[in-house]
Amino acid sequence: MKIWLDGGLQDSESARVSVFDHGLTVGDGIFETVKATDGRTFALTRHLDRLARSASGLGLPEPDRDELLRACAAVLDANPVPLGRLRITYTGGHGPLGSDRGEQGPTLVVALAESARRPDSTAVITVPWTRNERGALTGLKTTSYAENVVALARAREHGGSEALFANTVGQLCEGTGSNVFVVLDGEIHTPPVASGCLEGITRALTVEWTGAKETDLPLDVLERAEEVFLTSTLRDVQAVHRVDGRELPGAPGPVTAKAMRIFAERAADDLDP
Repeated sequence: MKIWLDGGLQDSESARVSVFDHGLTVGDGIFETVKATDGRTFALTRHLDRLARSASGLGLPEPDRDELLRACAAVLDANPVPLGRLRITYTGGHGPLGSDRGEQGPTLVVALAESARRPDSTAVITVPWTRNERGALTGLKTTSYAENVVALARAREHGGSEALFANTVGQLCEGTGSNVFVVLDGEIHTPPVASGCLEGITRALTVEWTGAKETDLPLDVLERAEEVFLTSTLRDVQAVHRVDGRELPGAPGPVTAKAMRIFAERAADDLDP
């Protein structure tokens, strides 16, 4: 496997990042995950735009767009897979053992891992921890992911593939790596960005292509929603058949199934919408 590091391709077995890299020592970094099918990326422009916004929000220099494009193309060419997770990681670089940054500049890593197609439906749980809709990192896709690791581990323990958070005022927010949608009276709703959720790429396209409404929703909407589904880069649109102890028989329901079909058709028509 070849990865991009320090301006060129390297063997994954021998590639090394400093133990003093700020991404390792204090989680000072950002990332994007891009779906790649037979070497072709989906929505890459949107992902790179969000990477730049995350860098600005974290106070990192804006990544070089030309290098990012070269790196993604090189890694995809070197590692042919039918379905892959292309991961772009951009950190504060070599720094001191503290929150202050060093002066050597950022680290850029681009890597690819083969993925399998997700099932049409999944189970999720809610967790007692909250997202902070007023935090310094809200809306940024950072490498500070330990909270998500803990929540996802709990979901796995309960037979789920995702954990859903409320925000500090009890509103439905997001999953560890996905956005959440609910169907109420036949209409699709999803929490607004102001709830504290990440403005997901697949979320934005789903809202645009299905006419979903951005609505403040209490967490307990999950107890009465007719249908629930998740969106993310590798899930696309994925139905939910169980939330905690509540079964949603027949998932994907008719509204979700239509959203899945619309997303698949539109995504096939335009790889960089």
